Amino acid sequence: MPVMLILGATSDIARAVAAKFCQQGWELLLAGRDLDATESIARDLALRAGRDQNAFASFVFDAAQTQNHGEFWDKLPCCPDAVLCAIGGGGDPAAAQYDFSLAETIMRVNFTGLVPVLLMAAEAFEKRGRGTIIGIGSVAGDRGRAANYVYGSAKAGFATFLAGLSDRLIGKGINVITVKPGPVITRMSEGLSLNPWLTAQPKQVADAVYRAHRSAKQTIYVKPLWRLIMLILVHVPSPIFRRMNLAVRRKG
Repeated sequence: MPVMLILGATSDIARAVAAKFCQQGWELLLAGRDLDATESIARDLALRAGRDQNAFASFVFDAAQTQNHGEFWDKLPCCPDAVLCAIGGGGDPAAAQYDFSLAETIMRVNFTGLVPVLLMAAEAFEKRGRGTIIGIGSVAGDRGRAANYVYGSAKAGFATFLAGLSDRLIGKGINVITVKPGPVITRMSEGLSLNPWLTAQPKQVADAVYRAHRSAKQTIYVKPLWRLIMLILVHVPSPIFRRMNLAVRRKG
């Protein structure tokens, strides 16, 4: 059976992706900062699939602790067939403008802390001659805006890294894909006023990720309308763009 490694396995998106691939007969390696939570998710997935509760292995992985990435990769029981990176977080965009430590954390969690382990995956896949790397990106990285430019710049860097890695591995049997969901209904989005036409459910993201691993496309927007929207926004002249109110508001 093919094996998928999921980094950031406790997120709502990651759990939906894990369930999708499990249904399709994949073995799972789940990694997250909270081992107890990751193991609980692994047991739940196994039981729902009619498997032994210890069928799926769990590991501790902290993107910020880049010095431990090599040890983490070496401890995996096998080289996976696919790696999904579902790690990320926006933090407090307003506070990040004045708190360098918070800004640095956002950059590390969404970009720089993800690079070492994905380079290790790319090297292993290159030696084997096949594999898939999928990163959960964000439309926030398509154009910087005042509301969340620290987070957006991190996502932009991550998308550029994945695009360059994809180009480097062309013709070597390896796909590198960025999936851009747009807003997603998760625990993190509670209290936000979101447009239902532009907002995805975790299951929709999971379906897109599953399609992506079989695709040669470099970038996939979960909601196709976002591709058109961002194509327009990136060409809006800066003086006009600055006057556009694109902030997400809290309900109430």
